[in-house]
Amino acid sequence: MYSLHLRRKAVLLLAVLLAFAQAACSKASAPETASSSVAYTPSPAGTAPSSPGPASSGVHPSPSPSAKPTSSAPQGKVTALRLADEKIGWAGGEGWIARTDDGGKSWHTQLEHPYVVNQLFALNGKEAWAALDIGSSKALRLMHTTDGGQTWTEAGEMPGRGFLHFVSSKEAFSGNEHTTDGGRTWTRLNVPASTAGEAYFHDRSNGWAVAQKQSSGEFSMMRTTDGGHSWTAVFTRASSVPINGVVIRSAGSRDAWAQLIGDSGMSQTSYSLFHTADGGRSWTAVVANNQAGSGPAPGFKMDEKTTVPRNNGTAPGPLYVVNPKAAFMGGQCPACDLPNTIGKTTDGGRTWVNLPGEFAGYGPQLIAAADADHVWRITTDNTDPSVLYTSSNGGKSWSKAHTFDKPKP
Repeated sequence: MYSLHLRRKAVLLLAVLLAFAQAACSKASAPETASSSVAYTPSPAGTAPSSPGPASSGVHPSPSPSAKPTSSAPQGKVTALRLADEKIGWAGGEGWIARTDDGGKSWHTQLEHPYVVNQLFALNGKEAWAALDIGSSKALRLMHTTDGGQTWTEAGEMPGRGFLHFVSSKEAFSGNEHTTDGGRTWTRLNVPASTAGEAYFHDRSNGWAVAQKQSSGEFSMMRTTDGGHSWTAVFTRASSVPINGVVIRSAGSRDAWAQLIGDSGMSQTSYSLFHTADGGRSWTAVVANNQAGSGPAPGFKMDEKTTVPRNNGTAPGPLYVVNPKAAFMGGQCPACDLPNTIGKTTDGGRTWVNLPGEFAGYGPQLIAAADADHVWRITTDNTDPSVLYTSSNGGKSWSKAHTFDKPKP
């Protein structure tokens, strides 16, 4: 009996040693994976992000020294686009941020996260920011990279959803919100009480807003040169319709482009575009799109005879300003088979050119430009893949550069 007990113990010990040996062998033969796609561990929604640091930045590169960018294309609908130059750019969507270094032909996923990318902004090819929709009714989580996207860290939370633009590594504006510490804290700048839509600050001194008087039907272009402490009406115009939305962009301290949105009806939206390059002393009516179903454009009458050009489409698309002379604006036609078009000006708005080409996609159109010649457009749809088209001649011709395939079921 004692001998049988010893034999059983010996068999059990041998099995244990064999299991350890097999595990060690399996671990030694397993190949190492190499990928620069990083996993983002978010803070709980609604809480302040932790301070960046070795243990709390939230996003870390692959520890493998041989890590390389993944060659797989990002999957899903594109929701944000930004260029650093004619070759380098970032795109984002639901759960991912990707970068291109070859003019949009190939994309490398850099960041995976559980949110939708609301906005992207690039100061250059190394430093960029992404605003993630974390499910809050207002706030967006701000992510930051200083190494071209190899690593991303939490920079803070934007208190609103205004257009984000950085003027330096630390200073940025989002609507009338201002930060000087890279997005960790924000200060609200004063705007006129009757402001329609969103104000725009080009820098800490110069800003623009559109104020409207409901009683008289007038609107005024407002300017501040002291950071919002005081505002001056630099242009006033009668309007047959109220202003339901405003998009302002600026390419200089004395430059402003204002897209004014009117009424909507029958899949149509009326809108106008105005521009000043001299601090508001003179304004050019760049575009006026009166629509039979939605009525007159803000600042115009329905039956008014005018030489102001029309932009193609029955509703406005995104406005992208390159410099005080050049700007692009999309047009959309929800009832058309090919809904997406683009128009432009290269002389400060004195003339408007509707560029050739109509493109598919019933979602928002995204536009970005490195200069007046190199412009990108992404068409989106809820069922079909997002598609990137690029132009190197100011939109006279377009090349299909990349298709962002949908995820496989």
